Amino acid sequence: MPNQKILYITTEMYPYQEDTNLAAVVNKMALKMHQEGNDVRVFMPRFGQISERKFQLHEVIRLSGMNIIINDLDQPLIIKVASLPGERLQVYFIDNEEYFKRKQYYFDDEGKAFEDNDERAIFFARGVIETIKKLNWVPDVIHLNGWMSSFVPIYLKTYYQSDSYFKDAKIVLSLYNEKDAPLASNVGEKLQFDNISGLKALDNPSFESFVIESMNYVDEVVKGDEFLNGELDKAFNETSASKSEYLDVDSISKLY
Repeated sequence: MPNQKILYITTEMYPYQEDTNLAAVVNKMALKMHQEGNDVRVFMPRFGQISERKFQLHEVIRLSGMNIIINDLDQPLIIKVASLPGERLQVYFIDNEEYFKRKQYYFDDEGKAFEDNDERAIFFARGVIETIKKLNWVPDVIHLNGWMSSFVPIYLKTYYQSDSYFKDAKIVLSLYNEKDAPLASNVGEKLQFDNISGLKALDNPSFESFVIESMNYVDEVVKGDEFLNGELDKAFNETSASKSEYLDVDSISKLY
């Protein structure tokens, strides 16, 4: 069904990241939907490894300049945009010097998870939501990929609950076998600042616990990897949300 507005929120996408299933799947889904005549936008973090020169990223001044308060600190939101190489498909990048300039994704050179991964995820989620509203573009489908994107439905159904902007959008969550890591033990205090509390994920906060939590806030859960690891597979089998086994890219339009 063409002419849908489809928003992909992802932590990875080929060619900005290579050699991961997540990056490849998002690229294929977004391109297929774009080529079938849908209005597709992609949002992702502007990690330091993504070359602005190579991929011709440029700042969108009219969208930048907002401040997002994280843990009582004002963090400036910078929006950059590029077209997917060889395609007229727009990819928006959420940027901030404090959170996304570093060259590594979630772990330092010793393999230790960054202490501010929770704040980075909150900033990314709120940054995407605020930018979509500023674009005045209302998606029909929001498709989430990657652990950071799991904060988006949690925010939409709590902090933004009274905001009617996204009320008709259907939310799809794809599950992937990502490397797990703990999040800061005080992430609950930071979410409490936005009046979010009572999440089961806060009992033992981690990348995976928030992905599992977000299943409670979406319309459809899909396997992004054909076979899921332990806790993720268990949560998939137990979720009361509508769910779908692994889909090849050709079947994704049926889901929408």
